[in-house]
Amino acid sequence: MHRFKTLWTFGQLRPVNFRTLWLSGMRAGCGHGQQSWRCYVTPVATEPFLSGSSSNYVEQMYQSWLEDPKSVHKSWDIFFRNAQNGAAPGMAYTSPLVPTPAIYQAPAQSVSPIPVRALGAPLDKRVIEDHLSVQTIIRSYQLRGHHLASLDPLQISAASTGPIPELVTGNYNLGEHDMDRVFTLPQTTFIGGEQTALPLREIIRRLEDTYCRSIGVEYMFINDRQQCDWIRERFETPGAMQFTKMDKRLILERLIRSTRFEEFLARKWSAEKRFGLEGCEVLVPALKSIIDVCSGQGVESFVIGMPHRGRLNVLANVARKPLEHLFCQFDSKLEAADEGSGDVKYHLGMSHSRLNHITKKDIHIAIVANPSHLEAVDPVVQGKVRAEQFYRGDTEGKRVMSILMHGDAAFAGQGIVYETFHLSDLPDYSTHGTIHVVVNNQIGFTTDPRYARSSPYCTDVARVVNAPIFHVNADDPEAVMYVCQIASQWRCTYGKDVVIDLVCYRRNGHNEMDEPMFTQPLMYKKIRSHQPVLSTYAEAKIKEGVMTQQEFEEELAGYDKICEDAYQNAKTIAHVKNSDWLDSPWTGFFKSDVPLRYPPTGISEDILRDIGEKFSSVPEDYNLHGGLKRVQRSRLDMVKNRAVDWALGEALAFGSLLKEGIHVRLSGQDVERGTFSHRHHVLHDQNVDKKYLSPLNNLYPDQAHYTVCNSSLSEFAVLGFELGFSMTNPHSLVIWEAQFGDFHNNAQCIIDQFISSGQAKWCRQSGIVMLLPHGYEGMGPEHSSARIERFLQMSNDDPDVIPALNDDFVVNQLYDCNWQIANCTTPANMFHILRRQIMLPFRKPLIVFTPKSLLRHPDAKSSFDDMIEGTMFKRVIPEDGVATQNPSNVRKVVLCSGKVYYDLVKEREKKGLNADIAITRLEQISPFPYDLIIEELNKYPNAKIQWSQEEHKNMGAWNYVQARIHTASNWKRRCTYAGRAASAATATGNKFTHLIELDNLMSETMKLD
Repeated sequence: MHRFKTLWTFGQLRPVNFRTLWLSGMRAGCGHGQQSWRCYVTPVATEPFLSGSSSNYVEQMYQSWLEDPKSVHKSWDIFFRNAQNGAAPGMAYTSPLVPTPAIYQAPAQSVSPIPVRALGAPLDKRVIEDHLSVQTIIRSYQLRGHHLASLDPLQISAASTGPIPELVTGNYNLGEHDMDRVFTLPQTTFIGGEQTALPLREIIRRLEDTYCRSIGVEYMFINDRQQCDWIRERFETPGAMQFTKMDKRLILERLIRSTRFEEFLARKWSAEKRFGLEGCEVLVPALKSIIDVCSGQGVESFVIGMPHRGRLNVLANVARKPLEHLFCQFDSKLEAADEGSGDVKYHLGMSHSRLNHITKKDIHIAIVANPSHLEAVDPVVQGKVRAEQFYRGDTEGKRVMSILMHGDAAFAGQGIVYETFHLSDLPDYSTHGTIHVVVNNQIGFTTDPRYARSSPYCTDVARVVNAPIFHVNADDPEAVMYVCQIASQWRCTYGKDVVIDLVCYRRNGHNEMDEPMFTQPLMYKKIRSHQPVLSTYAEAKIKEGVMTQQEFEEELAGYDKICEDAYQNAKTIAHVKNSDWLDSPWTGFFKSDVPLRYPPTGISEDILRDIGEKFSSVPEDYNLHGGLKRVQRSRLDMVKNRAVDWALGEALAFGSLLKEGIHVRLSGQDVERGTFSHRHHVLHDQNVDKKYLSPLNNLYPDQAHYTVCNSSLSEFAVLGFELGFSMTNPHSLVIWEAQFGDFHNNAQCIIDQFISSGQAKWCRQSGIVMLLPHGYEGMGPEHSSARIERFLQMSNDDPDVIPALNDDFVVNQLYDCNWQIANCTTPANMFHILRRQIMLPFRKPLIVFTPKSLLRHPDAKSSFDDMIEGTMFKRVIPEDGVATQNPSNVRKVVLCSGKVYYDLVKEREKKGLNADIAITRLEQISPFPYDLIIEELNKYPNAKIQWSQEEHKNMGAWNYVQARIHTASNWKRRCTYAGRAASAATATGNKFTHLIELDNLMSETMKLD
């Protein structure tokens, strides 16, 4: 069937392209393929209209209407009238039951549309074509007008690669003689205001004013008509962008502060890097405008993430960090007054509560510290916001929101931006909308956009989530403020992301020490002669009478004095508290009167049994999968027998913490079920969609909430998100589990820059837990190793120094370490280490290498006796077999960690060496348990010492433990190695080769000579 090519006659109506008629009809009311008579009762465009009989029916309907409009259904009357008056495609049909909105109704004084022709008179083909052309022009401006917008303050670049044919009226057979013709405006535009028709010249002028001046609007890709209309109305309505004299004065005052702050730093510290804001000074008033509008809409807390450019200015003039605290950071002799070496000043964060003088409401602003990996902070901010919303009960994001700032090159180039955007609408990760502000320098470090991205705009990545994008010339402060207001209203109205692209320039190089003329000579010649925005805006507003020249100079002098006074005060500061730079201070958590003590983690058997039974029970009427019924029954049997496997031990830890009011959040790919189908914390009804049960959320009426959520297929963004979540409230257990251990490779930036070193750089503690499945079972390189060696290499304990072995050795060692690394072999130890993570009076990241085959290993079980009151986490599990009966006769002490222990025990039994070889498990690898290792070595004075591992020699824990074992023995006893040879790949992908390697490992370990 020639669907859109068939020409047919509409009575005396001209031949019509069927696509035109179809677009003129209404698409709702009758689905494609419905063959009922109802499809022909009203003018609805559906498949039946394609048939010849339908064509005849419509023609008859039209003929009847020409003779007497009352002889047809009212909807047909409306349809034919609108079509003859030049209705836009898709707009001819209007439901007779729904009144036309007032905004679309033409008042008496408006320009009259083309009059309805007399009944029976032929319709002018040219009139219809011209109206369709005008409607297409309007849509083209809405769609592509931003390409012609004057966005670049330097006027040396443009997003468009050439002319836009759709915006040339001559391409529609419309010329100068048509410019004063009056055309009816479609309902998809607001340029008419209260007028429903305008001359073509005025239509184009208004479209250019809206879409081709200092603002370029991208929104037509949004597939929601209401949202598109919302944006159109705010930009197209004549006179929408209006500012009072006081508004303009406020903009000017804020520009003064932003500009003079940078000039003051440049005068005082000309040889220091500061990553100043010169060229985009409008950023500060822009952020303040966003905060003003959102505060007025009820937002109380703002979490901000940003790169280094302009950070000091934002800290000073947006977050209101005391200037003396900023200026003292330039003193190279300044000493830290507390733990943490700190970081360079343009990486630091802060937290501050203050009164918003515009809305007269109290607000809280947090700026999150982040490293030079510019966009790595994005998901961390989102996690912090989600956590704050969760603990406030802010389910719609009305009280807490995020603002993310970006550089143009990083926004386009770094994949974490894409990953973070894709969290924006996920149920357990959404923050209900983020305002993204791109400081578009039109250049990276030294690379111009032609070599930095493959898309016209640096913001194109935001289109994947249908976020509207507002490009704006940063040298037009009022346009910037208007865009910020609209973006803020959008976020507060729809709870969705929005992007503000501040097209500006960078007056200096990448930093103040860099020479940009090396690589961008033409751009920087232009910049050298370009007037700063404060100069141009102040001159214009003084002429306009917003501020007198004297008032302007007084404002400049007033802020200069504020800076100078702070500069003098900064000289008196000899020490700086790094805790002053925390984005989440955890007020009340660190209590000086609470001594450092190693906490008890065991609980009563009654609680263990109660949690175990409830966790393993399902309502009888619940349609559970048959395999899961067996799992639940086996769990109940274990509880009755006081036994615990890995999944049950983890669940008991979670359940006991929930009972104590601790929120537990478990996130990662497939964590609800567990990669190895062992967890099953969410039970799905087999017959009803979206009906599921979470037993751990139904233990006690007053328990804390358990959040278990399958994440998107992302490691970088999701781990960053969970880190941010963990930084908000110390009284929560936040866990990220990798699908397989080495999948954390994709999140290495978060691990290196935030988790391992966050406290050292920013005094930023976190209790984040990473669960990394690990174990060599012949499954190949990607599914075997979680790269233990990487984490151990980043541990900060000294291999040559044994800390003081006093009563507080264990807790002091944990307090001093940068993180904890464990490779547990028993469910009880997993239970205790998870509880210890909350019971400690401080927070350190915990890395746990979790098992795969041990999840169901018959020997990898624990008794309630190992979990009840009086028990605790065992950092080392010593030999407890025959070898302990006569330790002086033991010939070898084998130290190991993880799953290999069970293989070694089996091999020792097989070779009859139980009395000759003692096998000791190192459960907490770092910080290294010197006290217990010394005790073990002393217990077997005549034994050789060997470290046995399943990983390759250049991997695993060997390089970490070797030096520490030697230190523990005072270098009097040598430790040898048993394991796989050094390798580039973490594991073989051949099962047979794996078994040969394992057999060699066992043989080497069991040698006594």
